[in-house]
Amino acid sequence: MPVITFTYDDLEELLDQKIDQKKLIDLLPMIASDIENYDDEQVKVEFFPNRPDYLSVEGVARELKGFLEIEKGLPHYQMEPSGTSITIDPGLKDIRPYTACCLVLGIKLNENKLRQVMDFQEDLHWVIGRDRKKVAIGIHNLDVLKGPFRYMAADPDEMSFVPLEMNEKMTLREILQQHKKGKDYAHLIDQYNRYPLIMDSEDNILSMPPIINGELTKLTVDTKNLFVDVTGTDQQAVERTLNIIATSFAEAGAQIQTMENIYPDETLTRPDLTPKERMVSVRNAEKLIGIQLTSEKVAEALRTVRLGAEVIDKDRVRVLIPPYRVDILHEVDIIENVAIGYCFRKITPELPQVATVAREDLYIDFDQNVREIMNGLDFAEVMSLMLTNEENHYQKMKLPETERVEVAQPISKDRTMIRQSLLNGLLEFLEDNKHEELPQKIFEVGETVFLDAEKETKTFGVKKMACMVTHSQANFTEIKSITDSFINNLGLEMQIQDSDHPSFIMGRCAQLNGVKKGTSEVMVTGYFGEMNPEVITNFQLEYPVVAMEVEFTKL
Repeated sequence: MPVITFTYDDLEELLDQKIDQKKLIDLLPMIASDIENYDDEQVKVEFFPNRPDYLSVEGVARELKGFLEIEKGLPHYQMEPSGTSITIDPGLKDIRPYTACCLVLGIKLNENKLRQVMDFQEDLHWVIGRDRKKVAIGIHNLDVLKGPFRYMAADPDEMSFVPLEMNEKMTLREILQQHKKGKDYAHLIDQYNRYPLIMDSEDNILSMPPIINGELTKLTVDTKNLFVDVTGTDQQAVERTLNIIATSFAEAGAQIQTMENIYPDETLTRPDLTPKERMVSVRNAEKLIGIQLTSEKVAEALRTVRLGAEVIDKDRVRVLIPPYRVDILHEVDIIENVAIGYCFRKITPELPQVATVAREDLYIDFDQNVREIMNGLDFAEVMSLMLTNEENHYQKMKLPETERVEVAQPISKDRTMIRQSLLNGLLEFLEDNKHEELPQKIFEVGETVFLDAEKETKTFGVKKMACMVTHSQANFTEIKSITDSFINNLGLEMQIQDSDHPSFIMGRCAQLNGVKKGTSEVMVTGYFGEMNPEVITNFQLEYPVVAMEVEFTKL
């Protein structure tokens, strides 16, 4: 999860008062953080990714002001029009079509603050940007530029500039092929004929989103004014990211200036810091938190966590949500903030007044039967996370990418989607344990999740079981025997036919159906075989791997 480090001096400068170290360490966990360590000079704090506004010390100080009663309620930011604009090329429609930009004037930088700005930018790339795929951020020295600006689709072989940490010009294609950042992020744009580029009115190139900024606009401790660009494939994510960055700089005392973002069919003024209005029910808050509340207490708790709150009547409070709070989607999220503002420590835990007689769920009972069969076949069970990532799930498995359920704000680049197969999780386990003795025989029973083919917003779960064996002599005959034993122990008959699965060696993979004896009713489907050597090496394994994966259609 994202971790930020800040000094007490940084925090006290923003709070404009001294803060007791013990009080701070006691208070930080109450705003949903986990203190990793601290000393007499600084604190290292981990935050959940649903609060990207906490990823700068300015965001932390803004929240603490409410708890320390320095400043409560909705923060207000004065903005001025910059008089300049950025024009978006319609040729970017199918590449990276959205941008949101602003100017930041009067920023004060030193070596520590400069490092914090860069860390803040990279944390946002992970938390909101999905490693720059969804959102990419550029922060530039405005004083070497002249507006208006252009966000354009450029020829990769004709345009060139000096990228960061280089001293000579490179074409856009050369940057993808030779620059370290270019190699890391080339997969985001190299499939297109034209690449994104941001230029000023004098044809100075600021950046090549989402790859690299130009050396010309590199920030230094002498930089006073900034041009901030956020580009990406999701307009809402792009604009929310700019709001978080702009308000963070405003908390540090900078002046924010808006820009006209000129699209082919509309012009938008950004950033837009208009708060969103919601209503919260006192009755619902009492029910979910489990304490007695009044509308005045609810409003006061919300002001403590820097939300605007106005009492309407005994059961309703109007809530104003600041533009940097991207985590509030539902009334339940507001009620959570009521609990935070009220203080969790004041809430006394109680045992529920319910008496029940428990029994094992039939769904779980079936899982236990499957586990007993696999244990009887001398397999050890592993339990992996349902979250995985596109590289391990698709690229390393030689599978084409499909529609999937993605994590909106992933904790890390390793957990960005919900799995559709168990196999890559087992391979990751073998990779982490390749130092152990062979043979290794492992299995997992678990849920996978798919998008509904007809309704993209709906999902459905599929119960699966997968197993793997690795040792120097692992082969098709061994996994066929294991699969046959497994299906027979389920009381079914196995039917197989040839299958060309990209993750397995061609000609050494079979599709299977487990049918009810004496009928043609299919109860289990799946496949088994010898895994493709390329897949094995992708997971840094050194010995043959055989595997089987089945899904339970009716059992």
